[in-house]
Amino acid sequence: MSKSNHREVARSAPFQLAARVGLVAYGVVHLLVAWVCVQVALGDVDGGGVGKADKTGALQNLAENPGGGFVLWLIAVGLGFAVLWQLLEACTGARNSRKDKLLRAMNFGEAVLFGYLAYSAAKLANGASAASTDQAQLGLIGSLLGKEWGKPVVIVIGLAIVVAGLFIAHHGWSRRFHEEQDFGTASRSTERVVIRLGQVGYVALGGVYAGAGVLVIVAAVQSQPQKATGLDVALKTLAAQPYGTVLLLAVAVGLAAFAIFTFFDARFRKVH
Repeated sequence: MSKSNHREVARSAPFQLAARVGLVAYGVVHLLVAWVCVQVALGDVDGGGVGKADKTGALQNLAENPGGGFVLWLIAVGLGFAVLWQLLEACTGARNSRKDKLLRAMNFGEAVLFGYLAYSAAKLANGASAASTDQAQLGLIGSLLGKEWGKPVVIVIGLAIVVAGLFIAHHGWSRRFHEEQDFGTASRSTERVVIRLGQVGYVALGGVYAGAGVLVIVAAVQSQPQKATGLDVALKTLAAQPYGTVLLLAVAVGLAAFAIFTFFDARFRKVH
């Protein structure tokens, strides 16, 4: 299929609707994570039903509710279309400048993230446990740390996650996401609100990922792979710090802002 055909598919009304539903599903996931953060901050962990304090843990909590499996399948399908959309955007956009290449990289990164979440949602809808994700990650990190050359590799991975987190935060604070949106006839006040939500949300999200990357580095230095289990450990570690409750509630607000921003983004995202 040629680039023009790819573009026609991406611009078709049915595909656009499905892909935008996927962005809404992405926002729902972050809204669930924000709620999990609130529960962790208030101490409702393990005793009150909160397991992993991350995206898969939030999806697991959803799966345990009546009708949760059906909702997870909807999220998985919606995110699947969002993956195709972002891949088409990355492949067909007429982008030659450095700024355009960064936007293309963001499209590709979103496709990978959406794909992972779609896979997780489908697994959980099919009865798998969120804990399986931890076991796979622990096995990988533990295997790497068991090699002579493994420690520097894990440190590099951690540094890469930190850099990615800082990039996400900068992407939000510098309002680069705004270049991917078209507000058309929407009011200027609506545009300003969406921009502020995006700035706050992306900074919070980037900060959380950067924190997870730091823990990967710590796990490598201390040869303790159990400390490198992603956002779950990062958020729970934050909760254990002085003023951790306040900080984690602030993260929850930031992630909720990102979720609401994503709902608007589903409406205003450009089609190239």
